[in-house]
Amino acid sequence: MAYKSLEAFIEALDKAGELVRIQTFVDPVLEIAEIADRVSKTPDRNKALLFENTGTEFPLLINGMGSEKRMCMALGVNDLDDVARDIENLLKTMSAPKNGLLEKLAMLPQLSKFASWMPKVVSGHGACQEVVMQNPDLSKLPILKCWPKDGGRFITLPAIHTKDPLNGTRNIGMYRMQVFTDTMTAMHWHKHKVSARHYNEYKKLNKKMPVAVALGGDPVYTYAATAPLPENVDEYMLAGFLRKKRVELVKCITQPEIEVPADADIIIEGYVDPNEELIWEGPFGDHTGYYSLPDWYPRFHVTAITHKKKAVYPATIVGIPPQEDAWIGKATERIFLTPMKMTMVPEIKDMNMPVEGVFHNLVIASINKEYAGQGQKVMNAMWGAGQMMFNKILVLTDGNKDLNDYKSLAQYVFNNLDPVTDVYFSQGPMDVLDHSCSKLGFGGKMCIDGTKKWEEEIVHPHIPFSLAPAFDKAKIMQQYPEIKGINDKLARDWQIAVLFVAVEKNRQGHVLELHRQLCEEATVQNIKMILYVEHTVHADDIADVLWRFCNNMDPRRDHFFAGANNQVLGLDGTRKTKKFDNFDRPWPNIIAADEATIKAVDAKWQELHLGSLITSPSLRYKHQMYGEEAEVED
Repeated sequence: MAYKSLEAFIEALDKAGELVRIQTFVDPVLEIAEIADRVSKTPDRNKALLFENTGTEFPLLINGMGSEKRMCMALGVNDLDDVARDIENLLKTMSAPKNGLLEKLAMLPQLSKFASWMPKVVSGHGACQEVVMQNPDLSKLPILKCWPKDGGRFITLPAIHTKDPLNGTRNIGMYRMQVFTDTMTAMHWHKHKVSARHYNEYKKLNKKMPVAVALGGDPVYTYAATAPLPENVDEYMLAGFLRKKRVELVKCITQPEIEVPADADIIIEGYVDPNEELIWEGPFGDHTGYYSLPDWYPRFHVTAITHKKKAVYPATIVGIPPQEDAWIGKATERIFLTPMKMTMVPEIKDMNMPVEGVFHNLVIASINKEYAGQGQKVMNAMWGAGQMMFNKILVLTDGNKDLNDYKSLAQYVFNNLDPVTDVYFSQGPMDVLDHSCSKLGFGGKMCIDGTKKWEEEIVHPHIPFSLAPAFDKAKIMQQYPEIKGINDKLARDWQIAVLFVAVEKNRQGHVLELHRQLCEEATVQNIKMILYVEHTVHADDIADVLWRFCNNMDPRRDHFFAGANNQVLGLDGTRKTKKFDNFDRPWPNIIAADEATIKAVDAKWQELHLGSLITSPSLRYKHQMYGEEAEVED
């Protein structure tokens, strides 16, 4: 389904009971983000929010795709797997052998349909150019400041258009934009991104780089800008396929080399000069739940701002999961499973990226296993598949396991797991937002092969697990006062051979030393894996343990074996410091709203018509912070 405008999507949300209109003035500086954070983390009250009084002429939509239902509405489907089935049917039809003339002729309607999805540049101006600001001024837009230690206001949902100067290939990506003046922002494109490669090509040519930013329009445009497509695939071809209607593009007014959707709400045109001095951008409260710390990025100079007469400014916030981006990620998980299965990893059956893993950190995949070593084959294939190269922890299973039934899944994986032989460590490119890596953008990876083992793969005899009846976590915590919490529920009640231990480090090598000591305890020796997290984390909160653990561990650096025959795997998911870990990079703080913002939102809550007060999610994380700054001081 194609939406003719963002306003049409808003009307559909309203009709479906998925939207709340807020007429009271709410400040785009911190307050809107705080309200959105509360709503997005309250499942039974999670709605899209339209702020109609932003202090500017533009209303602001946030959390528009922040649930499975709204994500499906944005893509025009009843179920996210519907898109995967469409892709699978298309690929099968296009790749099936054609034995005769009639079969080949039968393909023509498919080819015609495919051609109808291709983007088209139309002449004249588009609706996105109905109004041209005489003097472009970013301050006229309700640009958010999301978190208290952010470096400033950020455009958070931009579809950024660039072109390869050598072959004219278009790329649309989504990168945050920190506003520095009324006509200048930073361009936060990471070194792995296509736009960064375009920038480097312009630098070689000693030419200014034209750039355009589209905001709004059909929500499919926003999704397509986030999609992990191969470099030679146009994002608007994907958008056309998803909406079953081509995207019509118009040339920008001051940057005519760039084309943008004719029906977008707002267009920001400009350029980046590769010879210009970089700007110190950040911090920014990011999707990892931590601040990404400042660094040097290119400057973007605004040459024009155009918009529809009734434009809506779209925005999002990211932070401690779950947020709206979790559902955008879920769409990607479902949509790109089929191409991965049909091209690089044919044995893959299903895939799940738990929200606690913030996309790349944790991926679970089930496979059809037909021979020994197939898990390692899949591991290597997946780590070489596009943006899956950023994956940190990969868990493999087989059979007919429901990847959303975490209890049953964990029981199966740990029952089949020999930590000594079935956990693999590697290293490679990582997301530059991964603060646990010793080097920026390069770190460790881990694959946990929880598939049923063939005879050739078995080294040690399988012994069914049960936690020793004499295991006493209170006694252990008394013996080791640095341990502030132990979660033995999974081991005791579910027969999953894992412990979560919250520990307060106070010396070098402390976690390794503690792991060795614990593994000498007779009641621990049947355990297969111990996950260590910060002492501020509640060990019984599995979601928080996994979120903090996945963020803070470099698997290659932070693993160790101990116990009889070194069979118990310890994984250190605590904060790393120079003092205790010889860690030389800055360490970011977790994200939480400040007290003044929380009180301000509490005070105006009744005016928002959002029902009874939802308390700030930040209150549960305040005690986990190390001070108030974006960067943690050792």
